[in-house]
Amino acid sequence: MTHINKLKIFNDPIYGFISIPNELIYDLIQHPYFQRLRRISQMGLSYLVYPGANHTRFHHALGCMHLMQKSVETLRFKGVAISPEEENALYIAILLHDIGHGPFSHAMEKSIVEDVNHEAISLLFMNQLNEEFDGRLSLAIQVFKGDYHRKFMLQLISSQLDMDRMDYLKRDSFYTGVAEGNVNSERLIQMMNVVDGTLVIEEKGIYSVEKFLLSRRLMYWQAYLHKTSLVAELILMKVLKRAKELTLKGVALPCSEPLLYFMQNKVALEDFNAEKLDLFSQLDDFDIISALKAWQKNSDFILSTLSKMLINRDLLKIKLSAEKIPMEESQSLKEEFAEAHHISAVDAGYFIFRGKIKNQAYSKEAEPIRILKKDKTIEDVVEASDQLNLKSLSKLVTKYYICFPKQLI
Repeated sequence: MTHINKLKIFNDPIYGFISIPNELIYDLIQHPYFQRLRRISQMGLSYLVYPGANHTRFHHALGCMHLMQKSVETLRFKGVAISPEEENALYIAILLHDIGHGPFSHAMEKSIVEDVNHEAISLLFMNQLNEEFDGRLSLAIQVFKGDYHRKFMLQLISSQLDMDRMDYLKRDSFYTGVAEGNVNSERLIQMMNVVDGTLVIEEKGIYSVEKFLLSRRLMYWQAYLHKTSLVAELILMKVLKRAKELTLKGVALPCSEPLLYFMQNKVALEDFNAEKLDLFSQLDDFDIISALKAWQKNSDFILSTLSKMLINRDLLKIKLSAEKIPMEESQSLKEEFAEAHHISAVDAGYFIFRGKIKNQAYSKEAEPIRILKKDKTIEDVVEASDQLNLKSLSKLVTKYYICFPKQLI
């Protein structure tokens, strides 16, 4: 048997070279569950707005692991004891934190599986991998679930200033070209420390934290909640909902076997077993795109029209407003559209609908970002900052939208 060199290096456009720290990490990256992330776009349908946004969850997971390596290095340099087992658990947990994402990231959570979030599916994948790797992921799972006694380890994986956010803001900013999102993750990591088991940022890093929070807010409005990305994702959810509806009525729709299974069956979190998880692991963006291509020709008016919209990027019109959009407005549009296309007002609801989006760069309810002051006291970043903009960044902003076909304008 030939020995494979597993200490490989990836060339990343953001950080340069990313090294694989050990053989277990290499084997996890090589696993089909993880390789599947190469076929899942990091930003869903945002490439319909930003043509460069074709990067994947695979890219992102490796970037997060690289930042985690830098964090461990920095914290150890500052005298924080991290054992080799803990270090490895951090790498595994951050590497696998997004492994449960379905095709086009968030659209699946609300349409194909029954309200099962990707974090829950990530945990199912981790448990399955732990069995395959003889329990070597146990500590990583404990950390990921927040059951480990050293709190800062979870904060590095999931908090308001974690490796996940640091990587996706920098990466998404790079691939979309939205320069406002570019955060200085290197400096933020250099400013990290641990006090009483909790992650803190040294006071001289406060401006980097402010810039990070501002970048996050701007990226949400300019990229993640961009109205065209938003309407495309909403249409995708409507297409999948319609396809599921037709399938449950016995209509045979052309699509891949794994996709067909999830459309024919209501799968809730408690229904997931090894077999269903394996089916889920076979789903990626390509299943959805090939289904949409086939469904364009379907005799069902709703399914074919919505599929064509996504394939040809000829989307519904979306109007955003600071005020709630009155129900009468959508009702009259529905009646007009239903009459023009000889469909029911209920079916017209696939083309005309309202909703709301929220953006909050910093939440006061969640675990705070703590600033370690020069006198060794610790303060929430909002209190420690002399910038008024941090107060406004922690304000929840809600916008309302209505979507409707362009010919109704």
